[in-house]
Amino acid sequence: MSMNRRQMMGTAAGVAAGLAMGAGGCREEQVKMSNKASFLSYGSEHFYNADGSFDAGKAKAAYYDMLRYYNCPIPDVLRSEEFWVCDFMQGDYSKLGMAGIFWINAKGSYGGNGAKAYKGEFAEKNYGYLGHEIYLLPGQMLPEHRHIGGDEGYGPKMESWQVRYGEVEFFGEHKGAGDEILISDMPKKEQPWGFGQDWFHCKYVAKRTAKTGQLYSLEDPESWHGQRAGKTGAIVTEYATYHNHVMFSKPGMEFASSSAR
Repeated sequence: MSMNRRQMMGTAAGVAAGLAMGAGGCREEQVKMSNKASFLSYGSEHFYNADGSFDAGKAKAAYYDMLRYYNCPIPDVLRSEEFWVCDFMQGDYSKLGMAGIFWINAKGSYGGNGAKAYKGEFAEKNYGYLGHEIYLLPGQMLPEHRHIGGDEGYGPKMESWQVRYGEVEFFGEHKGAGDEILISDMPKKEQPWGFGQDWFHCKYVAKRTAKTGQLYSLEDPESWHGQRAGKTGAIVTEYATYHNHVMFSKPGMEFASSSAR
């Protein structure tokens, strides 16, 4: 503490000023704490402008609140355009949408345009791998989709997920992990968005939490799948092969966001 500070605090006026400063600091902290958990209660209307267009800035701010809630660092790259948000053009972001970042989505050939120092038996053969983070707000769902490869010579995407924060329900066509239950056995109000529609294919659900760290993996890489966050949202790490194709089960759905009406 400096001498000037001691002198100030030694007077009645200084004490009063110090108390005022303290009160102000408490109020500021209360505001920060309030903002920190604001993402827990946003309805879909919060994320759209008056003309119906999706507000990516508000969406990103909600995820930053969620990161602070979980005491996660917010690296600079998450403040850049590499951190993307999407409502799949459905206009109901609190129920259907996501944020994500591809830490890496690499493809190439051994010894060719990638791993150039490699001279082994796999030289000139293709490789591909991905590191991806998925961010979901409370109750938000990444809709049912699948990956069937593409015209670049890469097969369907192999995927596994690990919940880092929060909890997630994983939906899929096949039973393989051993702890799935039928979606039809869930209470109706808890069944996922789209269930019961002609285009919806998933039959099973399995829950994963950050506490256990247990992975969930696709049994068939071409099968339909999706996921939904729990009550406090979720941050999910995805381990996968190269991502070059995505198809949604709902007709007309796109990997894009709503524009003005």
